[in-house]
Amino acid sequence: MKIEYNNLYTHFIFITMNRSPIIQEINRERIEKYITGIIHNYDSKLYAIYANSEHVHFLVSRSPKLSEEDLATIIAKSSERFINGNKLCIGRFAWQESASAFSVSKSDIERVCKYIFNQPKHHRKMSFSEEYEKFMKFYQSTLQKKGNKV
Repeated sequence: MKIEYNNLYTHFIFITMNRSPIIQEINRERIEKYITGIIHNYDSKLYAIYANSEHVHFLVSRSPKLSEEDLATIIAKSSERFINGNKLCIGRFAWQESASAFSVSKSDIERVCKYIFNQPKHHRKMSFSEEYEKFMKFYQSTLQKKGNKV
């Protein structure tokens, strides 16, 4: 059945292999624009993106034709080829084998966009490891509060 309307908002986090800080500031915008193009080409909409040195956050309203895993795989493989093909990092670039995808309600879009756009300021106060641990605790406790098993 065709889905005519949808609200499938997902906050993705991609992490570089071994959490290596290899995304250089000079290439950040070019990588972000490339990922934006991929998302657009797959009938999805990007709301916010920020490429940190060892991870990337982006918020997408994805097409109902794609699962989170399908979209993440397409973006990861294509962006790896782009980064390596254009020598945007020293050495071979790769994402970790897995990514994170968190559903976002429509009412939280503005808050999540602000969070993503404020990554430089945020990471002056908190490391990526601390940030990621906080995400995991938040989403696990949310599941537990609702009576679901983690």
